Amino acid sequence: MRPHPLLPSLLAVALALPFASALAQDAKPDAVAPADDPDAAETAASKVPLAEIRRYVDVYNAVKQAYVEPVDDRKLMQSAIKGLLLDLDPHSEYLSKSDAEAFDEETSGAYAGIGVEVQPQPDGTIKVVTPIDDTPAARAGIKSGDIITAVDGKPVANGSDDDNPLRGAPGTKVRLTMVRLGVAKPFDVTVMRETIRVASVRSRMPEPGLGYIRVAAFQADTAADFEEALDRLQAQAGGKLRGLVLDLRSNPGGLLVSAVQIADDLLDSGKIVSTRGRIAMSDSEFSATPGDRLRGAPVVVLVDAGSASAAEVLAGALSDNHRARVVGSRTFGKGSVQTLLPLDNGDSVKLTTARYYTPSGRSIQARGIEPDVVLHGGKDGAEGERADYAEMLLPGHLHGDMEEAGSHAGEVLDGDAPVTAALVELKKQLALAKPKPKG
Repeated sequence: MRPHPLLPSLLAVALALPFASALAQDAKPDAVAPADDPDAAETAASKVPLAEIRRYVDVYNAVKQAYVEPVDDRKLMQSAIKGLLLDLDPHSEYLSKSDAEAFDEETSGAYAGIGVEVQPQPDGTIKVVTPIDDTPAARAGIKSGDIITAVDGKPVANGSDDDNPLRGAPGTKVRLTMVRLGVAKPFDVTVMRETIRVASVRSRMPEPGLGYIRVAAFQADTAADFEEALDRLQAQAGGKLRGLVLDLRSNPGGLLVSAVQIADDLLDSGKIVSTRGRIAMSDSEFSATPGDRLRGAPVVVLVDAGSASAAEVLAGALSDNHRARVVGSRTFGKGSVQTLLPLDNGDSVKLTTARYYTPSGRSIQARGIEPDVVLHGGKDGAEGERADYAEMLLPGHLHGDMEEAGSHAGEVLDGDAPVTAALVELKKQLALAKPKPKG
């Protein structure tokens, strides 16, 4: 895989340490105000709301002294810190050391658990964003939109701060109590934990000369695996593919660097994505370098309501550069950048620091990518079941520049029918590109 020239900048966006250092540097001038400079003292005071901190201390002392049962100092402080982030947006959160380690493990592509992407809910329950392909969760029939209310009979809202109840040693079983739209009563599903080694890229040749590549998530090795799969398909096609279907359905995102590198593989020039935040470190722009691995062969990108974040960045980049047709359903709409800020005790803060913008300047946030060709999940082209989850439906979500009023959530498109429809669209593009006979 050729190294992307913007890799250092991308890692600055994807990782936390450079950003954390910038925050620390920004904070230092306000930490101490000279005694003979009242303007500086006023500025410092405005940065630290002392009256609000005193109010917090009063409440803290009241709880410590008068609550009906003794309260552990650490637990009370953890709750306060989590509350500080809770109302910002659904993606900013405090991660315990074990959760931060799990976050890192998922981007490497190997961890112990059941294989499911989840979204914590304000009431403490856990919503399934998507089960990962070929994992215990997928094999057990867990679906996007399912709500996990209890683990091994214990409500998840009462879980330990340092324990991810879905994780555990390979070979151990976990019993999940689930609530599903359209199912009258909660039901239990027992899942055997495994070491999850997520193969983020799969490929095949559905028809001679037409390639299909499925990207399930963006991990550290995803771009390299994509390039290997593409080269293998090209070889099977006699040196050059006639076209490619890139399947990003229910891809929850992951590392931005991987999505940018894949976009660069398919683009010869043009912008890929930009990010904008409140401080200069959050602002960045990434563009393609010369060299299209498909040499101009048409591309169709397949998306659905579960396609989020980096998957939306990739789809938006190919669409805005007129490099691909987007087929499927409106995507999730997670157009925000999270930065992991490590703390001295091993815990971390995952903080939303910027928004994503497609090459044309469109904000993905709370709107998503709208396909050129809309597919439905119902039979005979009828409208299927719309997802009951989308960025715009999450309580307290960050509002987008182009957000529409009301619910415009897309559909989850399972099975092989959407792939068949994408191949039909790919053949249309081939027919349009074919030179017309003279005469």
